[in-house]
Amino acid sequence: MRIHESGEDYLETILLLYRKQGYVRSTDVANAMNYTKASISRAVKILKEEDYIYMDPNKMIFLTEKGEKKALEIHERHEVIREFLMVVLNVDEETADHDACHIEHVVSPVTFDGIKKLLRDTKEAKTE
Repeated sequence: MRIHESGEDYLETILLLYRKQGYVRSTDVANAMNYTKASISRAVKILKEEDYIYMDPNKMIFLTEKGEKKALEIHERHEVIREFLMVVLNVDEETADHDACHIEHVVSPVTFDGIKKLLRDTKEAKTE
């Protein structure tokens, strides 16, 4: 089953929170995403059912292997698209981050590969 945009956002947030603080609770996700605890509760339930996350007895959230793979994929798309917008199109950082957050969910693998190649080529040309 394909995970929806909101689910991808949750996974990326869990990944980044874990990297930052070494643990993730539902309240951390709610605070980071500025969502209600009820929204997080519903998302956690769905992500658990789809085997993207699990919770330990202390209610700490962890990514499964499947969840980590998906979160890393989403995060890479976000970072590459963000950098592409800034480096190739000269978009300011705030706008690039906002736009990347939307584009990362809909860009096809073929287009994403093209973006990565053009970004790499542009960066190489600037260093020559």
